[in-house]
Amino acid sequence: MATYIIRRIIMAIPLLIGITIISFAIVKMAPGGPTALMMDPNIKPENREKFIEKYGLNDPIHEQYLKWLGNMAKGDFGTSLVRKGTPVSEMVINRLPNTLLLMVVSTLLAVLISIPFGILSATRPYSKLDYSVTITSFLGLATPNFWLGLILIMFMSVNLGWFPTGGTHTLNEPFSIWDRLHHLILPAFVLATADMAGLTRYTRTSMLEVIQQDYMRTARAKGFRESKVIYKHGLRNGLIPVITIFGLMLPTFIGGAVIVEQVFAWPGIGKLFFDSAFQRDYPVIMALTVISAVFVVIGNLLADILYAVFDPRIEY
Repeated sequence: MATYIIRRIIMAIPLLIGITIISFAIVKMAPGGPTALMMDPNIKPENREKFIEKYGLNDPIHEQYLKWLGNMAKGDFGTSLVRKGTPVSEMVINRLPNTLLLMVVSTLLAVLISIPFGILSATRPYSKLDYSVTITSFLGLATPNFWLGLILIMFMSVNLGWFPTGGTHTLNEPFSIWDRLHHLILPAFVLATADMAGLTRYTRTSMLEVIQQDYMRTARAKGFRESKVIYKHGLRNGLIPVITIFGLMLPTFIGGAVIVEQVFAWPGIGKLFFDSAFQRDYPVIMALTVISAVFVVIGNLLADILYAVFDPRIEY
């Protein structure tokens, strides 16, 4: 297992380099640039030239990329072009815990809700419960995150006053776990919605196939309780395809965080990416792109490791 993990990490290095090349080229080809925000006629041309020279924006694109890649290998993501030279690593470190908290809670919500409902739907096919879960799942897949977030803010925050409209904590209040959870519930639920619906459908489909296998009928013939047959003999095999989908869903959590954090004014890296993209803050955009790519690689690696946990027959 250790050899396999090391091999996968080594294989991820050229993949990450390829992602940085494509992302860097796309960012550079986008219309406008950091100097587009300096179109104020009161700014002297020589000040604009000093800005371009300071950050090497007039160097050939391959030289800019190699310089950035070398600094990144040393742990230096550069400084922000817009936020008065603030180190990018400092900006990311300040916001990354908020995004990780949001992603972890939304992932737990999606797993703890979708898998049990998927199993219930599979064990009672074509029943009222199955149809209800199916319809709810399709609605969850079809509903945009930003629209659901705005609707929940309007009804549960503005009209009913049950939840805050945004942020991570109440201003000018001492630290409180309940206060943090109170602010976290709505954005975590909205972020989990689409993935929750997809996991429910995949769990139902996988469990339906497993339930019809011969070893499941053998377990019932031996007199085991139905709950033991489903959760001990069937669930492990039924979760193998779900783990694959779960590993592929990690990018949707990262992409969804950009929208959800913007809607709920959640100060995470998603909102930072959104703001930096509009401001053409190249160092911040590239740093967040690399971090997102690393998360995706880690998610796929965790999915591969979980295969062996749930199915001992798999060897690396």
